[in-house]
Amino acid sequence: MGKLKILYAGSPLASAIVLKKLIEDSKKSDYEIVGVLTNPPSAKGRHSTLIPTEVEQVATENGIKALSFDHLKAEAREAIAPLSADLMICFDYGKIFGPKFLALFPLGGINLHPSALPKYRGCTPVPAAILNGDSKLGVSVQTLALGTDEGDILAYGEIDLDGSETTLSLMDGDGSSSKVTSVGADLLCSVVHSIIDGEKASGKFNLPEARKQTGESSYTPFIKKEDGIIDWKKSAIEIDRMVRAYTPWPMASTECDGVKLLILKSKVSDKSTKDMKDVVIPGTVLPYQKSVGIEIACGDGSILVATELQWEKKKAMDYKSFMNGARNFIGSVLK
Repeated sequence: MGKLKILYAGSPLASAIVLKKLIEDSKKSDYEIVGVLTNPPSAKGRHSTLIPTEVEQVATENGIKALSFDHLKAEAREAIAPLSADLMICFDYGKIFGPKFLALFPLGGINLHPSALPKYRGCTPVPAAILNGDSKLGVSVQTLALGTDEGDILAYGEIDLDGSETTLSLMDGDGSSSKVTSVGADLLCSVVHSIIDGEKASGKFNLPEARKQTGESSYTPFIKKEDGIIDWKKSAIEIDRMVRAYTPWPMASTECDGVKLLILKSKVSDKSTKDMKDVVIPGTVLPYQKSVGIEIACGDGSILVATELQWEKKKAMDYKSFMNGARNFIGSVLK
């Protein structure tokens, strides 16, 4: 039947990293990426210059046709149909695929989703895992279904979490690889190779055997800008998870004397304000420990140590540099 033809759908950096790995793998296997589906270019910078998505940039670099649409209606279907793709692979594309669109692909579509489905269905599974303090992050390859992340599981892997990870580090990593993209790309390649091996045995492309999702399902919501506002009555553990889950967006923030302050990096102290002589209000900036970081009182007597901070519209600073320019910061009560 010739090579397996694949349309890839995705937009941000993590998706582009996976696309790169698939392109590299396809060069030594019997499949090809015949096109990519991605979001339209977005306006960025002072002059609102239109910048293509990272996925489109990778496609262009590799001579692959890139298609983008505001809506996946008849116009999109008419443009994609001539590619004659057998299968669509999706990772972080951001739009819903209807039955008419999925019917373009004889094998349907498969999707990379970083969770142990049916846990954390929806658009923000990685922040959810960090916020909940999970010790592992699942990575699933599922068939695309009409219901959100309700498809059957074709492949599955896990990533150990040590409590230091951010959403940014798990998804984008160093820009060329990350834990999610490394595990996810390997899983996708294994599924694609199974399809090719099956065709060699039977003469027909088919998806490998899949299993139904089992267990209790949960759904992750869209993250809003205000979700990053710190409530200092929460424990230091919860706030540290916020700092990591909401990196790179919307970032964990607070206010000091009416000025927005971002907490970019933090850790949990093993000390407690309960051992102090006076009652300490949550949000109070404690006496400065130059060898430790900036200690801030939290709920239940716990203490958060901020190690990297940023005033709104200013540059990010390590805590020592920050304190050099914030002489009256100690004793402030953050809101």
